[in-house]
Amino acid sequence: MSPPHILGRFAPSPTGPLHAGSLVAALASWLDAKAQHGQWGVRMEDVDTTRCLPGMAELILQQLAACGLHSDLPVWHQSARSTAYQTALTSLTERQLAYPCACSRSDIAQALRHIGQAKPRHGELVYPGTCRQGLHGKPARAWRLRTDVDMSNWPVALINKAQAAMLNEVSNACVMTPNSSSLAPLGTLGTLPPLAAVQWLDRRLGWQSQDVAHEVGDFILKRADGCFAYQLAVVVDDAAQGITDVVRGADLADNTARQIMLQRALGLPTPRYLHTPLVLGPDGHKLSKQNGAQALNTTHPLAALNAAARVLGLAAASGAVADALGQWVTQWRGQWL
Repeated sequence: MSPPHILGRFAPSPTGPLHAGSLVAALASWLDAKAQHGQWGVRMEDVDTTRCLPGMAELILQQLAACGLHSDLPVWHQSARSTAYQTALTSLTERQLAYPCACSRSDIAQALRHIGQAKPRHGELVYPGTCRQGLHGKPARAWRLRTDVDMSNWPVALINKAQAAMLNEVSNACVMTPNSSSLAPLGTLGTLPPLAAVQWLDRRLGWQSQDVAHEVGDFILKRADGCFAYQLAVVVDDAAQGITDVVRGADLADNTARQIMLQRALGLPTPRYLHTPLVLGPDGHKLSKQNGAQALNTTHPLAALNAAARVLGLAAASGAVADALGQWVTQWRGQWL
């Protein structure tokens, strides 16, 4: 029997050049795919064309190539995928899993104040479901996924036998039951227990859980400006490309429960997830353009790669870039596989 096909991806937004933190995610996703004898692709998350800068996608590919990271597949662009996203949204709407919403942010804030809920500091507004029962004559601004539905009968699609084997290894693990502080055994492989919270196993962070309905609320699938939301686009594209392993920065871990909920609503497979450590800026937050991240200097690519490898807990390498990447593939295989 042939081994399962492994496909990883790196999905940057072409709003600026790669920086040190971006390279950590790119290197980790590439190493993970290669350590499993799989393929690695690049997908440009340019669905929000208003934020993307001309020529930036090409620059990002040049930066990756200078570091020896070449896509094994044609590069995908979300900006060319609107038809696929609309098809998915239509499917959800027809099954009453998505609905139009007329609320502005101020409307949501006012509704939350009315029920005695305040926006947490540095937190997001939890949508209270105002438009679930209709718009009452107001024009639709956006489209949202219902998170108050019972997911217990939704299928769980394991993406391959590698994922199934990993879940089998932790079949004795315990998970929290709803409305209880007790622990219950994980459900039968291939199903999830009918929990209020979405649960998943992160390959680095361990078991994760989020009650999307109460912590996030019905989340946006298509924005008021007509752009499809990140959550819908990434779920549709991961499935369309056959992505088996998502390796990305820990700042995106909070999105995982929403994406799993969407995968199950659309009947799409759930890949394995691994969220890597972050590079922090001077203010202690994730390094980004907003807190002074400098464009990745690829004049000396091995130096940049060694810095990224240190963040991932890998030993420094010397020699040619290709030789260093080969050394890190071996280290990664021993550490995470």
